[in-house]
Amino acid sequence: MSCDFAALAMQPVTGLTPYQPGKPIEELARELGLDPARIVKLASNENPLGPSPGALSAVQMALSESARYPDGNGFKLKQKLAARLGVEMAQITLGNGSNDVLDLVARAFLGPGRSAVFAQHAFAVYPISTQAVGAAARIAPAHDGSRGPRYGHDLAGMLARVAEDTSVVFIANPNNPTGSWVGADELEDFLEALPERVIAVLDEAYFEYAEGNDYPDTLPWLDRFPNLIITRTFSKAYGLAGFRVGYGISRPEVADLLNRVRQPFNVNSLALAAAEAALDDEAYLQSSREMNRAGLAQLTEAFRARGLAFIPSAGNFVTVDVGRDAGPVFDALLREGVIVRPLAGYALPDHLRVSVGTRAENGVFIEALDRVLTGA
Repeated sequence: MSCDFAALAMQPVTGLTPYQPGKPIEELARELGLDPARIVKLASNENPLGPSPGALSAVQMALSESARYPDGNGFKLKQKLAARLGVEMAQITLGNGSNDVLDLVARAFLGPGRSAVFAQHAFAVYPISTQAVGAAARIAPAHDGSRGPRYGHDLAGMLARVAEDTSVVFIANPNNPTGSWVGADELEDFLEALPERVIAVLDEAYFEYAEGNDYPDTLPWLDRFPNLIITRTFSKAYGLAGFRVGYGISRPEVADLLNRVRQPFNVNSLALAAAEAALDDEAYLQSSREMNRAGLAQLTEAFRARGLAFIPSAGNFVTVDVGRDAGPVFDALLREGVIVRPLAGYALPDHLRVSVGTRAENGVFIEALDRVLTGA
């Protein structure tokens, strides 16, 4: 007799749809018999430069100590981050990517009888982490273009959905997958109006790429808003996605609560070494920004030339409306050896999200898209 294991699981878990990452190059090569060296992956917002040489060198040196547990407190990385950011070490929570910190927030502040507020088209981890702990999700529709940038966060709508049971609000700035962002004045007004009993999470995974006078510097706000948590990552601009290391910055008393539910040794020793070295490589970070700036221009100019609408982006990706159901376009691009990200799961069925690659990789995608859209 077989056991119904689903009946043993907590009800919120049985209703979850697992997060679907971008298709790996090796998987596509196996499925279609393609040469992995000829496949271009622009699906997961990874840094096309790869890790910095300094980070790789630090990892090589750390390998000899791999038989030992990492520093569970991440002292050296916290010390370096604190000096760089102008905060106390006690304000930092390290995570297995910033995704881990987002999940720690849900475990610490959400649960049955509580709710979280976030926007339509926002990062998929917010509803997953919320539902996993038995909390309710209150989703605010995105801007329709009449009062703010289309597909962007409607902070007034989000504030209106804050109820007595709301414990957390998630704001991605810039947002994944739309690339849209919220300006400093609007965001500051939102935090002023938000009840202090509600934790405000500013997910700034793409912070290093965001440019423009209206993009906020939120770290100084921590003194004014004790309910604020800022999350950032080394996965994007620092090129360390495979190492999985991110962090949260908050008031010490909030960080203390997050650390109570944080798993021991959640950041491995190689990731700690890589992140410490990456912080010292300013030239690499600048090169990442410059490549991203050029790549965004290359992609958006190509979309304009082809009459394809796209969402202006402050990240290292751009979301484009292909003017039809994007599922078949995605599948056809796979056969061309190009991996991008379909967004039907984000209620954007006609859109594809395209990560910024090297100039050559972007060119391969554009040429493949032309063939697919023309049926050639």
